[in-house]
Amino acid sequence: MADVSLRGVSKSFGKVEVLHDINLEVKDGEFVVFVGPSGCGKSTALRIIAGLEEITKGELYIGGKLMNEVPPADRGIAMVFQSYALYPHMTVYKNMAFGLKFAKTNKDEADRRVREAAEILKLTPYLERKPRDLSGGQRQRVAIGRAIVREPAVFLFDEPLSNLDAALRINTRIEIAKLHRSLKATTIYVTHDQVEAMTLASKIVVINQGRVEQVGPPLELYHHPQNQFVAGFIGSPKMNFVAGKVVSVDARGLAVDYGEPQPVLIRIGVDSARPGDVVTLGIRPEHMGEGAQFGMTLTGTVEAVEHLGEASYVHVRREDGTLLTARSPGDSEAQVGAPITVSTAIDHLHLFDPDGLAFSRRSKADAA
Repeated sequence: MADVSLRGVSKSFGKVEVLHDINLEVKDGEFVVFVGPSGCGKSTALRIIAGLEEITKGELYIGGKLMNEVPPADRGIAMVFQSYALYPHMTVYKNMAFGLKFAKTNKDEADRRVREAAEILKLTPYLERKPRDLSGGQRQRVAIGRAIVREPAVFLFDEPLSNLDAALRINTRIEIAKLHRSLKATTIYVTHDQVEAMTLASKIVVINQGRVEQVGPPLELYHHPQNQFVAGFIGSPKMNFVAGKVVSVDARGLAVDYGEPQPVLIRIGVDSARPGDVVTLGIRPEHMGEGAQFGMTLTGTVEAVEHLGEASYVHVRREDGTLLTARSPGDSEAQVGAPITVSTAIDHLHLFDPDGLAFSRRSKADAA
């Protein structure tokens, strides 16, 4: 088994604490993605698992064994870095076999592993080439192959696609997903790109300022963010946020004034808030369209229109200065500088309290 368990793990550099009491369970065979803004501590957490950083407080287990004092080479892990770190004077074959030579792996066994990894990664035709003769995507696959040949219990990826262009990122992302399905190995992957997190992960760990904000499957985080940070981080373009104030509470839910003529009624538990409470409404751009055809409307002025072909993103500046983004059809006729009304279905709204915590929603049956 290759479970990974972090129990109360903290990390400090001098007086600066960069990880705060991290508790996380990664099950055997899972593809877990650490995601968060730059400097949030996700790469530090990965380096702790790899043994490249010491734990200040807490315990790390891999396969049920305490790893705090175990050297990196003995942890059964292999790591792929953002930099390919290939030896320029060596062929692809020798780059992939180099670690096995130092591990004193039998020559025939090392050859078998290298050729099997090359076949999986479609690198067989390039085994005698040197890194300078490869594309960026091929070099990254060599770096991944160097990890595969070690046959580790756990794969660690530290932003491996950051140096690739957009097209290569998509292709390599697909290859990594296929590789995980083939190897069924426990994988922990770090990225600041939430699109990578959504498309690759079986479980996402959202980290902010050294703390775990939420853990769960991608669509759970998308549909049910526990707080405003997760709501704003997961989803592209990011969620719109609109300031509001509770004007009344009754058996139907909360009526919220959000700066338009009519308040919006949201089905939230009646004990969740009181009249006068300041709240924040969250609306995803893909749930907001032009016109007043949906239950909650907002007005403003078109500030910019981005035509992408299959869709257009209309950016709307409200009178209070709030900037909203609505996803419209690709042939949207919105004009910069013109007044506009956009709307969303009330069932798509998210609601957050002054501390940024999400209110729990009620179903239509509950509200009846």
